[in-house]
Amino acid sequence: MPNAVMLDAESLGPDIDLTAIRERVSHLAVYGQSTTTEARARLANAEIAIVNKVVLDAETLSALPTLRLICVLATGLNNIDLEAAKAQGVTVKNVSAYGTASVSQHTLMLILALANRLPLYQRAIAAGQWQQSEFFCLQQHPTLQLAGKNLVMVGQGELGSEVARLAEAFGMNVIFAARPGNEANDKRPTLDELLPGADIVSLHCPLNETTHHLINQERLGKVKPSLLLVNCARGGIIDEEAALNALKNGKLGGLGVDVLPNEPPRDGHALLDALHQGEALNLIVTPHNAWITPEARQNIVKLTADNIYAWQSA
Repeated sequence: MPNAVMLDAESLGPDIDLTAIRERVSHLAVYGQSTTTEARARLANAEIAIVNKVVLDAETLSALPTLRLICVLATGLNNIDLEAAKAQGVTVKNVSAYGTASVSQHTLMLILALANRLPLYQRAIAAGQWQQSEFFCLQQHPTLQLAGKNLVMVGQGELGSEVARLAEAFGMNVIFAARPGNEANDKRPTLDELLPGADIVSLHCPLNETTHHLINQERLGKVKPSLLLVNCARGGIIDEEAALNALKNGKLGGLGVDVLPNEPPRDGHALLDALHQGEALNLIVTPHNAWITPEARQNIVKLTADNIYAWQSA
C-alpha cells in the first residue's frame, strides 16, 4: 500500500478519527499545519498528499517525483496547480456533498434569525429595553412570516436542493434562478426577473467570473427593501459593501453571510466593522463554519478514504 502525508489536519477541527484513511495506506504522517515550503520537505517520499488549504504549485510539484495522488479535503481545487499535476501524472481528487445537511441547517438558521430580527432584538435586550418596556413584549422591529414568501435560490445542486426542501417545510415558495452566465440556454427565469418579487435570496453557486459580485449595487436597487439576503457559498458573490450600504439605508431587510472574500479576514472587512461598531442592523456574520458539524467533518475523512480506494482500484 502507498504511504501518505496529511499536511493540514487541523483544518478538519478537533476529535476527528482518521482510521478510515489509515486503513488505506501503509503509513500516514500527520501534520497539523504546513506551509508550501514545508510541504516540499514533508512530501519528499510520499505517494499520496492529503491537503486542504496548503498551496501545491508547479514548483512544489516538480520537486516531488514520487507523488502520485493528491486528495483535497474540500470541494475547491484552487490551491492545486492542476495543469502541472496532470503533466506530472499526478491524480487529483476532491470531496463534495460532505456537508449538505450541515450547511443547509446553517442556511436555514440565518434565514430564520434574520426573519425574526434576532440581531436587533438581542441588541435591544442587552440595552435593557425589554426590562424597561411598558408592555410584556418588544415589537419595534416587525418580523417576517416565512410561510407564503418567495425564496429565490441561485444554485440547484445537492446543497441548493436540500435548502429548498427545508424551506418548503416552512411554507416558502421556492424558485430557482437560471444559472448565471447561461441564461440563454436555461429555461428557468433569470435572477433579474426574479429579484423584484423575492422575499429571500439564498446563494449556493460557485464563485467565478460570472458570479463575482452577482449581487451588486445595481441589482440591490431592484429588490424589495424587506429582502433577506443570505450567502453560504463564497465571499465575493455579493458585493458586501454595496449590501451593507443598502442595509444601512433601509434598502435591504437583512444580511447573513458565512463567507468573506479573504479568509481569515486579517485585514478586517466592512461587515466586521459594522458589527464591532454596534450598529443596530439586521446583520449576521458567521466565520465560515456552516460545514463544521462533527458528522460533516468525519464524512470528509470517509470520502477521502473512498477516493484513495478508487485510485488504488483503477
